[in-house]
Amino acid sequence: MPLTKREIIDLLHEKAGLTRKGCASVMESTFDIMKEELGKGNNIKITGFGKWTVLHKKARKGRNPQTGKAMPISARKVVTFKPSNILKNVLNKGD
Repeated sequence: MPLTKREIIDLLHEKAGLTRKGCASVMESTFDIMKEELGKGNNIKITGFGKWTVLHKKARKGRNPQTGKAMPISARKVVTFKPSNILKNVLNKGD
């Protein structure tokens, strides 16, 4: 089950001792900054956590899997996430 924004705010409230309203404000501001920077095409790197990278995909020919009919796929931007080695180690501790 995924961790929700509300649950993260509650955890921040418990760990940092800030008000829930203050934690929510910090979360929203952080996400707004990240969206703005990614929207500009800038990458985001958080040391010890990972890196979000904006990739520019070119237009290409595709195929509808149901009908087999050829169709164009437009150019677009996508965001990828690469976890840091520290995060990878945390994830694989139990293995």
